[in-house]
Amino acid sequence: MNRLEFIIATAIILFLAFGLGWFTYWILHRFARISGEDMGEVDRLAQTLHEAEEMRDQAILYLEQREAELTNQIAQTEAELRAAMEGLRDARTEAEEMRKYIERMHSNA
Repeated sequence: MNRLEFIIATAIILFLAFGLGWFTYWILHRFARISGEDMGEVDRLAQTLHEAEEMRDQAILYLEQREAELTNQIAQTEAELRAAMEGLRDARTEAEEMRKYIERMHSNA
């Protein structure tokens, strides 16, 4: 094979590779093309997803606020319970002291 034949063979191979690449590109884009209707649906789904994320964020914020309120209410209730238990303990002690005082008074009389 002389130099001219080698150049021609190389040119033919390169042209065939180019043609095959172009044909492959054309076939892939022909089948993978997205229609306007599909793009509209993708936009609608994106909008719906965005709205759902906003609703989720609002729900999380509401739940965090509600949890803080309930935690505060529980703390207040527990403080009231401790105060009531302490008052009850004091009342029992006082009642026991009164009972002992009355028993002493009856036993002395």
